Amino acid sequence: MSFLPILRSKELIAVLIKTGFRIINQTGSHVRLRHIFNPTRQTSVPVHAVTLPKWLIKEILKQTKISVKELRNLLGKK
Repeated sequence: MSFLPILRSKELIAVLIKTGFRIINQTGSHVRLRHIFNPTRQTSVPVHAVTLPKWLIKEILKQTKISVKELRNLLGKK
């Protein structure tokens, strides 16, 4: 089982951009991202100075259809 890494919002946004997501809008402290080939894959990421809670990372991964294993590989963590 892969453990969920602790991430800041900027790290998560960078991973999403690597997987084909693009920033479509930023309102206040939230960034909206949408996949370039499948527009139904979209999410919103809060941009704060603190790390994101694990439940929020899980929800964002579910919305973007990215597995925890894939996330860890993209971050270079095994």
